[in-house]
Amino acid sequence: MELYINKITHYLPENVVSNSYFKEINGLDDDWIFSRTGIKNRIKAGKGENTNTMAIKAVDTAATDLPYPMDQIDLIVAATYSPYDTVATPAHMIQRRYQIENAQCLSVSSACSSFINAMEIVQGYFFMGKATKALVIGSEHNTIYANETDPQSGHLWGDGAVAVFVSTENYSGHDARIIDIYTRGLGHIGKAAEAVYLRPLNGGIGMPEGRDVFINACHYMVKALEHVTATYGKTIHDLDYVSSHQANQRIVRNIARQTGIPEERFLMNIEQRGNTGSPSCAISLSENLHKVKPGDLVGLTVFGGGYSCGAMLLQY
Repeated sequence: MELYINKITHYLPENVVSNSYFKEINGLDDDWIFSRTGIKNRIKAGKGENTNTMAIKAVDTAATDLPYPMDQIDLIVAATYSPYDTVATPAHMIQRRYQIENAQCLSVSSACSSFINAMEIVQGYFFMGKATKALVIGSEHNTIYANETDPQSGHLWGDGAVAVFVSTENYSGHDARIIDIYTRGLGHIGKAAEAVYLRPLNGGIGMPEGRDVFINACHYMVKALEHVTATYGKTIHDLDYVSSHQANQRIVRNIARQTGIPEERFLMNIEQRGNTGSPSCAISLSENLHKVKPGDLVGLTVFGGGYSCGAMLLQY
């Protein structure tokens, strides 16, 4: 069975917060933030926006020119660690908006690996014969949980959503084929238990062990890419593009140096978007899709607090 991404779209809020905002908030200036993170601006959800509304807007962007009716979708998987509602998830709200009566709906959370986990769940449903057309939504409202006065991580976060439609058909003739998906839990390594947290009633989102995150992200995002390329008889050097989790530009540059993959092959948006969490790798792909040519191999790779890693290999 071959699976294809028939459509990918994203939504980013209109509010832009520049580095200069944080000078009075936590004492960090533009040069300091940019040199350590690669971030100049970040996107922040506006009043009345949340994880559910952003997910819906990402789907709305795609709904007008899907190659099949929305009501044919029979599986909706949401990926988020920053929910607006832990009961009425983005998956359920999209089902409601489009009256998709026969869809199974669920939500998955594995920090910034959540989107790749959601794609692997879809892969499993298809292989079990329990789905024929699926919609994966990644949506994060990081800023609602962020403590902007925190000099360690308050300046990192951005908000946004992505929608990915999957089926067994290559409708356009150049839809991306999903070659392989790989995920792995890493809760047993390093400082996983305390490196990153999101405690809604106890400090919000924080990253007190950024160095441990950096070291392990650089290592395991490469390992995940090596796994998915090897199953296809390729190596990471055969990749035309890599779209990684947009956590820190220094992570991407470190990976480029350690692998020898030219930096221009990495699709990045962190400079203007900030860390948009689990959908960041897919948002970056969606924003840079014009660069990808038919036949190109594209690897998505992620690392999540907790810890976990994952990768997905696509061919256009």
